[in-house]
Formats: sequence, C-alpha cells, structure tokens
Amino acid sequence: MRIFTKKLPHPDLPAEEKAQLLQNSEYQERVVESTFLYLTLDLPTAPLYKDEKEQLIIPQVPLFSILAKFNGSTEKEYKTYKENFLKRFQLTRLPPYLIFCIKRFTKNNFFVEKNPTIVNFPITNVDLREYLSEEVQAAHAHTTYDLIANIVHDGKPSEGSYRIHVLHHGTGKWYELQDLQVTDILPQMITLSEAYIQIWKRREEDETNQQGA
Repeated sequence: MRIFTKKLPHPDLPAEEKAQLLQNSEYQERVVESTFLYLTLDLPTAPLYKDEKEQLIIPQVPLFSILAKFNGSTEKEYKTYKENFLKRFQLTRLPPYLIFCIKRFTKNNFFVEKNPTIVNFPITNVDLREYLSEEVQAAHAHTTYDLIANIVHDGKPSEGSYRIHVLHHGTGKWYELQDLQVTDILPQMITLSEAYIQIWKRREEDETNQQGA
C-alpha cells in the first residue's frame, strides 16, 4: 500500500506559528510504499442508544464505510506521546487472499474496551477496485473477493470466547466451529455476528459462485 503522512503542529500553538511551521519541510506530506500482512479496519465510536423499552440498541456500520480508510483520500489523525500526524492510505496491489482485522479492542491505562458495533457485509462480490490507485487499476483484471472465513469474538474482552465460520469449498456450505463442535450455519446469520478477523479470497474469471449468491 501507499501511505501518505503529514505532521501536524501542536494544537495549542498560536495560529501564526502554526502557519509558519506548515511551510517547513518537516511538515510536508511524505509518501512511502509498504507491504502489509492484513488490513486493519477501524470501527467508529459506538454510542449505545436505548429504545422505548430501555433496551440497548447496538449500532451498525457498512463494511464499505470502514474500508474507505484505504481509498487514498480519507484522512485520519494519529497521535503519539509527542507528535500528531494525518495519514491516508491507498492500495497499490491486491493479493489472492486478503485478511481484514476489525479493530474491536482498544487498550487504555486501566483496561481493555470492546466495541460491539456490527459490521454489515456481503458474503460475496466485494469489489475493491476503487481502493486501488488509478495507475495500477489497469494491471488488476480481478478485484472481486468472496468471504471464506470469519472469526467472531463473543462476550467481554477479558472473558469472551471465539467462534469460526468457514466455507466448505467443495459444497459451498458454511459451517460454524467452536472448540470441537461443528454445526451448519446459514450465510445470512454470519453477517449478524461481531466479526473480528475475516479472510477473503479473490475471485478469478473462470470461477463459478458456489454459494448461489
């Protein structure tokens, strides 16, 4: 991927001093090329609303909203102990398999918090062409992915459990695995889970969709 980084002046500085600093080379945008093992997808802050019956409503977000991090134009601020940066990302190459890590856990000085936001995603036909830079789009004949595995975290961060949804390639059926238990599961049920890690397989031209979607 291509990573664009711009250093920001300290927010407490006077406006004139900020303007002067932004003219320095240290504060100009820099671009680096980097390999990646997986893509980290950031969830929005999850406010838990209550309905008329005072029951919590868990927020939802579309997969393509959090994938926008890699469209080359979406900027996000990153803070370190001393400095702040604006970063944006753009994919320059799509591998045969993609791993998404949905960032559900954040750690502060006292404990780990979990974001319960549900990510709405299709099981098949996720096209990532728009996240490629224009100059490399022509080199990618195939940019559509199908989900083949979905790891779910249930419960609290400190005492939760994991389930895995896997696609049986030969039959096109989905199964849920938890410890030694294996059960059938409908594809539409997978999208209701608190997905944590996903594995996607790039669809080649001669492949047929065995999932009927």
